[in-house]
Amino acid sequence: MPITADFHLHSSFSGDSDIPMEQMVLRGIELGLTEMCFTEHNDFDYPVTERETDGFFEVNPDAYLCDFLKLREKYEDKITLLFGVELGLQPHLAQRNTAFAREHDYDFIIGSSHLCHGKDPYYPAFYEGRTQEAAYLEYFESILENLKAYKDFDVYGHLDYVVRYGPAKDQGYAYEMYRHIFDRILSELIAMEKGIEINTAALARGMREPNPCIGILKRYRALGGEIITAGSDAHEPRQIAHAFDQAAEILKECGFRYYTTFEKRIPAFHKL
Repeated sequence: MPITADFHLHSSFSGDSDIPMEQMVLRGIELGLTEMCFTEHNDFDYPVTERETDGFFEVNPDAYLCDFLKLREKYEDKITLLFGVELGLQPHLAQRNTAFAREHDYDFIIGSSHLCHGKDPYYPAFYEGRTQEAAYLEYFESILENLKAYKDFDVYGHLDYVVRYGPAKDQGYAYEMYRHIFDRILSELIAMEKGIEINTAALARGMREPNPCIGILKRYRALGGEIITAGSDAHEPRQIAHAFDQAAEILKECGFRYYTTFEKRIPAFHKL
């Protein structure tokens, strides 16, 4: 397996997983991973729904760190474990996220757009009353708004996350349809010296391409982008490192020679 580090993982410290962290670690060891970075969810101001209660996506960082340190020591001779977080970005949360990120010494921070102007694209209501193209465009434009407001992250997560949940998913969707906005996003990330990830969760859901799509990955590289982590976005053991062989081939086809890991917020590059 050319990629041996999974840098997008969730356990029971995230509201949408009930799997103990140790089960995730044991599966990673079984798969032959050399590094695993847990990136538990923290989304302030997530709207209350029938499924999610207030604070559903807010991690308890002290409890999370306590368990993490025990497991890191227990399995230190078998695998390197890294302490990360996935921050849900919204412009009005910039100061709150900054304070949260500084409370602990994270190895890695993913900045992600799980909400677009207070609404979750996971739910059909986000798409009602307009075309899928208009809904997707609003989501992508909101990423630029987040980049102007907040900079304390290492990579932007699953850049086209919205296509996982649209009425037609990724059918009829391509980078070229939104080239004008994606080029601005990618150029801004590169200027900020931030990276992106190749997230294989879409492949696990039966979609044609990872998040972001291959067109975005190629464009990021063509513009000079080099920082790219690989993440399964696993919420249970069977999803860990899903399609990482395929992800490595995609990255090479897009012109990448290395994938990236982080420790103490410092990137390291590994040959594909």
